[in-house]
Amino acid sequence: MMPKADANFSVPIGSLDCGDPLSQILNSIGISGSLLLKEEYCSPWAVAIPHSRQLNTLLNTTSYIHVATFHLVERGQIYIKLDNDDVLLIQAGEMVVCFSGQGHTLYQGTSRTVIPFPDILAGQENIFKPDETKQQESTSLVCGVFLMHNTLLNPLLATLPQTLKLSISNADDFSRLSGVIKLLLQEFNYQSVGNSYIIERYLEILCVETIRAHVDSLPEQATGWLSALKDPVIGHIIELIHAKPGHPWTVKKLASEVAMSPSRLAARFVAIVGESPMAYVTKWRMFVACQQLKIKHKNIAQIANNVGYESLASFSRAFKRHLGLSPAAWRLSHLNNQVT
Repeated sequence: MMPKADANFSVPIGSLDCGDPLSQILNSIGISGSLLLKEEYCSPWAVAIPHSRQLNTLLNTTSYIHVATFHLVERGQIYIKLDNDDVLLIQAGEMVVCFSGQGHTLYQGTSRTVIPFPDILAGQENIFKPDETKQQESTSLVCGVFLMHNTLLNPLLATLPQTLKLSISNADDFSRLSGVIKLLLQEFNYQSVGNSYIIERYLEILCVETIRAHVDSLPEQATGWLSALKDPVIGHIIELIHAKPGHPWTVKKLASEVAMSPSRLAARFVAIVGESPMAYVTKWRMFVACQQLKIKHKNIAQIANNVGYESLASFSRAFKRHLGLSPAAWRLSHLNNQVT
């Protein structure tokens, strides 16, 4: 079992001001992680993984952090039954990331005993460990978590699949992904000075590479925010919105940037992204405002102006409509819930 990752995180100033939209989002989401177990199990066995909200408590992280579990099968195979009753088969050389945060059960065969994951974190002995005669028939499993910060109104998490299954055994298809996993496991087995820090960095890269592998595999006609980034027109519009959240955007102004009529742009944006251009502008402004509100002494009126509102009252109304609290109350709530 590995030590828990540090849940404290703040968005670096300027992280939303540079790079392509996906890089901006990955910067802002501040991914960290932990390897929680590397274990062998002999069938029949079962382990119950709780929902993201319960994992927040177990890992001593704030409720503002989204916990996505991942499972990598080195040898053998496992089944995963999600709380919504979907069942996935994960075989050797495959991994799955549960971005939805749903609770789920890992199992093989029919075991009367299901070990709760909190018991494993507490150091309970592995009662399903194979003896020497059954080791080759057993399943070798690596499990961990990705801690994703700043997910509120973040367009990335909403567009990721609930569960993402990837094959890493074919290095030609996922060379970057398989390379990171190889380095991660080598570091885990090496156990040297600076080991935890290096493992956390590899986990951050692993999470990003799973997302990039998913983007690469999206079919041409797919929809959603990640697909929108690959569209030459809508991708450019999103870049403009992200680069200048305080600009007085209208559909007409956005359309003029891509030499398209406002009605055609609006229809294309809705078809791919799933919401209107101006709804996206507003949500992005609120996301940027949230990041700036985390800077304790930053003036709220100035934040309103930074994201395109001349009136503090109109900014406050828009903010409360999306976040359920006034900017000042949201800031106080966030600061009170930070891990210290």
